[in-house]
Amino acid sequence: MSNNSISDALRSALTTAAATRHLLVASDYDGVLSPIVSQPEDAVPNPASVAAIESAAALPNTSAAVVSGRALADLSLLSGLPVGGPVTLIGSHGTESSTGFVTEVTDGDRARLARIIAEFDTLAADYPGVRVEPKPISVALHVRNAAPADADAALRRARDGAAGWDGVEATEGKAVIELAVIKTSKGHALDALRVRSGADAVIYLGDDVTDEKAFAHLGAGDVSIKVGDGPTIARHRIPDTDTVATVLQFLLTQRSHIVIADNR
Repeated sequence: MSNNSISDALRSALTTAAATRHLLVASDYDGVLSPIVSQPEDAVPNPASVAAIESAAALPNTSAAVVSGRALADLSLLSGLPVGGPVTLIGSHGTESSTGFVTEVTDGDRARLARIIAEFDTLAADYPGVRVEPKPISVALHVRNAAPADADAALRRARDGAAGWDGVEATEGKAVIELAVIKTSKGHALDALRVRSGADAVIYLGDDVTDEKAFAHLGAGDVSIKVGDGPTIARHRIPDTDTVATVLQFLLTQRSHIVIADNR
């Protein structure tokens, strides 16, 4: 796909951001680096997108991160990006990080999480295709493979049940509801990444409802990019994961030119 698939406004915004002193490039995984698939374990990333993220992280004064709702180990395995590598990995909507900023989990939190998992296991048994995914400090209820009526009923029971318990933080995405025992969001994770990296500008690509919290934490000098359909507060929109690769490759080219020129 050529750079002509990128709007003039987005191309201009990327070029401006590429010229900043220190740049942070961050992205969601599912629906951005990888297409959405029916089985989460089959979410293979676009190699061109991953290569661009890795190449960006290797440039001077440039940081890169993948921010996902997936558990950290799962994110690393599927993306092929190692924990502790140059690309920072953020899992479970910000509560797990390859750089170590993880909120302390108490015994009370663990007990609450066990109750939620038990509740979701009971709920899922009533609806074929509904799947429970336990994570270190949260549990997700996936309904993508359930019949529409069953999916709606399962989500409604989750909202009316465990989502309302004290100390539980609910996050809804595409065909999933996730309940965490620690308050967090992709927006807070992005703030932490900005501080740690010292970034003057942030570029973030996301496709889901949970990414809107990340977009909300971006400022005038940042670049927010929504992938796919649906309402968004992002300033820019691209149609699909193939265009994500085009955007990242264009950004990498612009950033590389700036870095080379500065080092002459």
